[in-house]
Order: sequence, then C-alpha cells, then structure tokens
Amino acid sequence: MSQKNETPILILSLLITTGLIAGGWWWFNRNNSFNFNSVTKPQSNQPGSNTSNTPVVPAISTPVTSGTTFASVENVPTGLFNYGGSTSWAPIRESVDKEIQAVRKDFRLRYVQPLTNIVGSSSGIQMLIDGQLAFAQSSRPLQDAELTRAKQRGFILEQIPVAIDGLAVAVNPNLNVRGLTVDQLRSIYTGKITNWKQLGGDNIPIKAYSRPVTDGGTVELFVQDVLGGQPMASTVEFIPTTTQALRKVQLSPGGIYYASAPEVIPQCSIKPLPLGRTQGKYVAPYQEPFILPSECPRLRNKLNIEALQSGDYPITRSLFVVVKQNGQTEQQAGVAYANFLRTQQGQELITRIGFVRIR
Repeated sequence: MSQKNETPILILSLLITTGLIAGGWWWFNRNNSFNFNSVTKPQSNQPGSNTSNTPVVPAISTPVTSGTTFASVENVPTGLFNYGGSTSWAPIRESVDKEIQAVRKDFRLRYVQPLTNIVGSSSGIQMLIDGQLAFAQSSRPLQDAELTRAKQRGFILEQIPVAIDGLAVAVNPNLNVRGLTVDQLRSIYTGKITNWKQLGGDNIPIKAYSRPVTDGGTVELFVQDVLGGQPMASTVEFIPTTTQALRKVQLSPGGIYYASAPEVIPQCSIKPLPLGRTQGKYVAPYQEPFILPSECPRLRNKLNIEALQSGDYPITRSLFVVVKQNGQTEQQAGVAYANFLRTQQGQELITRIGFVRIR
C-alpha cells in the first residue's frame, strides 16, 4: 500500500484510540468511588468558595467518619502538630487527647498558647489563620470576619462538630435561691438586678464575675445568647481563669459566675444553679438529687446529659474542630483529629468527662 493511502488510515486509527481512552477515563471516574486524595481540596461549588463578599460557614465537605476505635481511623498523618483554642476544651485535652496519642504514637499533639496569654476560641482561630496552628478547638461557630480573613489568605475554614456542651451558673453554696430564668440571668449581668432579695433570696448584694470579653468562646456565647449583645454592667468583675473565678464565688456570699458545665458541675466549693426559660420551671444542669458540698469529694455531681441532649436545659452549644481547607498536611491532621473524637471510643470518653456526645 502506498504512503498516500496509509496516511488517512493512521489518522483514523489515532482518533479512534484517543476516543476510547477518553471514554474509559470518563467511565472510571463516574463509577469508581476510590478516593485518590486523603485530604479533600476545596471545590468551586463548595460553600465558602463563593465569589461574593458575604462569607458562608461551610458545611462539612472533608471526609468525616465515625469509626469504632482510635485504631480504626484512616488517613492519619505522622508528625508533631500544633493546636490550640478554647479553654472549655481543657478536659478533652487532658483526657481524650492523651488516649489518642497513646494509641496513635506517630500522631503527636502540642497545645500552643497565644503570646498574649488570652486563651480562647477567638485566639485559637486567629492563630490558625496566621499559620501558627494545624487546627483549632472552638466552643462557638465560626464568625463572618474569620471566614473573610481566611478567604483573604487563600483558603476557607471548616467547622466539624464533635460534642455538645452547656453553660452552667455557679453561685455561693450557701445562697438560698432555687433557680434563675435566662431573663433574670441577663438582668444580673447587665446591672438591672443587683440584690438576691429581688429574686426571692436573702438581702445580699450580687457580685457577678466573668472572664474577659476578649477571651471569646464561652464569653462570646454568653454575650450573644444570654445578654442579646448587650454590654455587661460596669460592676461585673473580670477574672482571668475559671479556677480563680470559682474561688471568688466560694468566698463571696453573693457571688455568681458562668462557665462550661463540665468545669462547674463536679466542683465541691460552689453550687450549680438550675436555669429555666420561664419562672419556676427550672432544669438542673446536674443529675438530681443534688450532692451537697459536705459530701464532696467522696461524691460529686454529674452532668445532666439528657437535659442537654433534649434541649430542655436552656443554654447549650456545640464544640467544633476548626480545619483549614488548603489540601495540606495540616488539613489532614485536623480532619483526623475530628475523626478520632467522632469514633465510638472518642464519644464514650467525651461523655465520661462530662460533655454530651453528638452520635
């Protein structure tokens, strides 16, 4: 056959071969569920990657699993990973994280505090955006300003819920008050109610304590959900840590303070106060009957998990692992950490230390 007649045949064969390869590749990607990447990269159609100026809190798009044990979690990177954030997470860091590292020794965690020593959800998320952390722990949802700052840095933030928490109110153990409504609690911290006599108690001036507003997390939730965005009264005394604040409440006959329920409920030196949405219909944050301080520490009060899960208790929130979606190892580390906490083993440990499981 001449070269002139062979040329069209060669071209036709090349076209057929190319078409078969392209068609096979299309069919494989359409029908095969194999994941080539252990870390999912942000796609253009995912929330948070919109081109408008309005940030959107992204839904969970990274591979989040709910295995049985820490050993069953896949796609766990090796190395040392810095993390930080909410003080409400302290019981998880002290207990669950140690269990994780005992099983997965190559996945090492180091808690890092901000240079300002103002520890909280806000500082942890800011450190994550600034590249100082691999992932952050938060006791509140992401804010628009944080999503905007992350977007300006070229990535989006994602929040993965791992537990439920409640805010508990601590008062002096000798205070004779059955409970408070959320409205009454708001009136105390905005300065409208100044004496326990106004709430059916003894004639004792109220002394309200709080962590600094700049601490974020718990305080931000309290200001937004309880105070409705109103500023705290000038009489509120700001205390750096929950440990110091609870000590103040113990020593002050009219003292009152709020914090994460697991930090308050088991304490021997104070009394957690039942809260309600309406007068007289109070829900205790602890399991009844109440264990008196005189019986503690032999016995300790335990968290009322059912009330938090059902929503009967009026002040609850979710705890989130905040992950930077950038397709790098730090994203993989954040997702793996969330997956550890969402396993059956992780959820059981979370329940054991006083938080409420989400699954």
